[in-house]
Amino acid sequence: MPEPAVGEAPQGVDRVRAAAAERGLTVEIRERPAANSLAEAAAILGIPPSGIVKTLVVKRSDDTYLFALIPGDRAISWPKLRAVVGVNKLQLPDPARALAATGYERGTIVPLGSTHDWPIYADSEILGQRIAMGAGAHGYSTFLEADDLIAAFGATVADISQPLD
Repeated sequence: MPEPAVGEAPQGVDRVRAAAAERGLTVEIRERPAANSLAEAAAILGIPPSGIVKTLVVKRSDDTYLFALIPGDRAISWPKLRAVVGVNKLQLPDPARALAATGYERGTIVPLGSTHDWPIYADSEILGQRIAMGAGAHGYSTFLEADDLIAAFGATVADISQPLD
C-alpha cells in the first residue's frame, strides 16, 4: 500500500472519518508519534491508560467475529465475555485473520470503518467517558464520547474486563 503524500491522511483514517460522519458521530482524529506501548501512547496523548480503549477483534468458533472494547488499563476477561456472548469458545485471531475481518492492522483496529459491521461488546468501565481509540492507521488516535459510539452501533454493554495481571 503506498504511503500517503505529506499532509494527506492514510486511507484507514479517511475510512474512520467517513464512517463516523455516516453514523452522526463527532470525532477528533489526532496524529501522534509512534508509541511502543499503550502506556507510552497514553503519555503522548496526555491521558491516563484507562482513557485509551483497545478494540479487540475476537473470533467465534463459526468463523464470525465480534469487537470487544476494553479500557487500556484492563484486560479482556474471557469467562465474562463468553458468558455475555453465550458461547463456549472465543479466541484472538492471528494478525492476517484480524486484517481480513476488519480491513485494519492490529494496533489500528476500530469499529468505525471496519470492512464488516461485527457486533460490539463494550466494557461497562468506558461508560460516560471521552475515550481515545485506534484510527485505522498507525500514528493516529480517534477521540470520541464512548456513550455516543455505543448508541451509534447498538453495542452491548457489560462487565467483560478484569485488572491487568
